[in-house]
Amino acid sequence: MSPEIEHLISLQVTDREIQRLRAEIAEFPKRVAIIEAKLAGTKAALEKAKAAAKADDAAKKKHESAIADLRGKISKYRDQSLDVKTNEQYKALLHEISFAEQEITANEDKILELMLNSEAREKEVKAAEAELKAETAEIEQEKTVAREGVAKDEKELTEWNAKRDTARAAVDPDLLRHYDRVQKFRGSGIAEVLGERCSGCQVALRPQMYNEIRGGKLLYCDSCQRILYYDASKEDPAEAAAEKAARRRTHPKIDASHAWYYRPEYGNDGEVFLSFSNSGGSATRRIYDAASGRKLGDTLMREGGYRQAFPEDLNDSIRLNGNWSDDEQDEWGDELPTRILDILQRDLMLARAEAAAHHEKAAQAPSSVAS
Repeated sequence: MSPEIEHLISLQVTDREIQRLRAEIAEFPKRVAIIEAKLAGTKAALEKAKAAAKADDAAKKKHESAIADLRGKISKYRDQSLDVKTNEQYKALLHEISFAEQEITANEDKILELMLNSEAREKEVKAAEAELKAETAEIEQEKTVAREGVAKDEKELTEWNAKRDTARAAVDPDLLRHYDRVQKFRGSGIAEVLGERCSGCQVALRPQMYNEIRGGKLLYCDSCQRILYYDASKEDPAEAAAEKAARRRTHPKIDASHAWYYRPEYGNDGEVFLSFSNSGGSATRRIYDAASGRKLGDTLMREGGYRQAFPEDLNDSIRLNGNWSDDEQDEWGDELPTRILDILQRDLMLARAEAAAHHEKAAQAPSSVAS
C-alpha cells in the first residue's frame, strides 16, 4: 500500500472521529435541556402543592372573618332586643340571631374541614420539596457528567484536529482536493476494494481496473468517485496462491492464424491493439485504440501471411493472447466489447510483468556468477 493511500486512510479515520466528536458536543445543549425539563415537572408539582395549601389558608381566614362578623351582628341584635316595644320586633330579632348562629356553625364546619385538609396539604408540600431536593442533586450530577464528557470531547477534538493537519499535509494537493470534494457529498472520500467491488457504493470494478488497483495504481471509482485502494494484508494465503496461479500467463502459439499485438506508439494514434488474421493466402489487419477500444481506420487486407504482409506493424510490439474469428470481429463493429478490451489489457499487464521479471533475473545473473 502506497504512503499516499495510508495518509488518506488516516485522514478519513480522523475526519470521521472529528465528525463524531463535533456531533456529541453539539448535542450537549439538548441533553441539558432534557435534564432541566425533568426538574421543571417536579418544580411545578411543588408549586401546585404550595398554591393549594395557600388557597386553603386564605379560605380559612375568610371563614374566620365571617364568623367574627356574624358574632358582632348577634351581639348587636341582642342589644337591640332590650329596647323593642312589640312582640313582632322581638321575634324578628330572635330570627336574625338564629340565622346568624346557623351561619357561624356552617363556617365553623368549613374551617374544621380545611384544618383536616391542611395536614394532607402539608404532607404533599413536604413530599414535593423532598423529591425536588433529591432530583436537583441527581440532575446536577447528570449535568456535571455531561459537562465533563464535553470537556473530554473538546480535548480529543483538539488532538484529532492536530492529527488531521498532519495527515492533510502529507497528501498531494490535487488528490486532497478530490478527496475533500467527494467526502463532502458522499460522507467519505476513500474506499477499500473488497470482493472486486468498491466498498463505498458496492459497484463492481472492471477486471483491468481491479488489477491496476491491486498493483498499487491510484484510481477513482467510476460510480461514486471515491479514491480506491486494496489492502493486500487481508488476502487469504490460499486464495492468493490460487489467484496467482490463475494469473500465470499463457503464451500464444507462434503459428496461430489469428494474432493480437500491442504497440505503445503507432503514428499519431498512440497506444493501439493490432489484430491480424490469415486466411486463403491473404492477411487482414484491424487497429483499435488501446484505451477506449475504438476502431481506428478501415480493415486492411494484403496478400501473404500477416508477418510478410504487415512487417512494419510488428516493430516494437508485444504479442498478446487472442483468437477471435473475423466474423466475431465484424460483429463488434467500430468498438471492442468491454469484455474483450479488459482481456487484452489484463494480458498486456501480465506480459509486461513477465518481461520485467525476465529483465530483473537477467540483471541479477552476473552478480550471482561472480559470487
